[in-house]
Amino acid sequence: MSDDLFSKAKGVAATARGTWMQKGQRLQLPKGLQTSRQPVELAGAPGEEGSAPAIEGPWGLEALRGRLVELSARGAAATLTAAIELVVEAQQAAEPVAWVTLGNATFFPPDAAASGVDLAALAVVRVHDATAAARAAERLLRSGGFGLVVIDFGGESFAQQGIEVPIAHQGRLVTLAQAHDAAVVCITEKPGEAPSLGSLVSLRAEAVRLHAPEDKDGGERGYHVTLRALKDKRRGPGWTRTTKLRGPPGL
Repeated sequence: MSDDLFSKAKGVAATARGTWMQKGQRLQLPKGLQTSRQPVELAGAPGEEGSAPAIEGPWGLEALRGRLVELSARGAAATLTAAIELVVEAQQAAEPVAWVTLGNATFFPPDAAASGVDLAALAVVRVHDATAAARAAERLLRSGGFGLVVIDFGGESFAQQGIEVPIAHQGRLVTLAQAHDAAVVCITEKPGEAPSLGSLVSLRAEAVRLHAPEDKDGGERGYHVTLRALKDKRRGPGWTRTTKLRGPPGL
């Protein structure tokens, strides 16, 4: 890891924050994936009747600040969709965002732009392994310039390969996230029954994608993205959050 990453992170953060502050208003999303987002369901933990959510829901940038979060799934995964939604939310709130990714995986930039992401204001860091990713995230957080850091472990199968983020790195990520009021979101690929990245993960949610029922009025079918809490140290596991999205043409 280059020693000048810290200074580069500070520069990127300052530039990104200045860009957002100059705009002085929330972004208007372009026509695309996120413009059709419609809340469908917010269910409480098992045994609780569905009711109006609290002012701060279980998911979103404000709910994730100061926490180490894991987004996981296997098969019809929607982890990237859920993470991109957080990126858009953070950028709308004038919070610079960093995306740390392994060399063999990343998001598809055109889809991210269509979802409302300002690619010019998104800092992307490529590393070679999980430990380097954690170290890069630490330096980005230590700069104090980022409100959201996403660590994309891509196709790494932690359950099968026994790879996990060392507890020392987890502790530093949590400490830095709390000190700078930032959220750290890790994306992994594994089944729900597999263990989380580690004991310091505050929230682990499974993100899956299902085709939505056809619109009675003959509109676009789209699909549902459901988040299910497998682990939540604040609210307890079991809550779900479902949104209906319109996918790219031909989906």
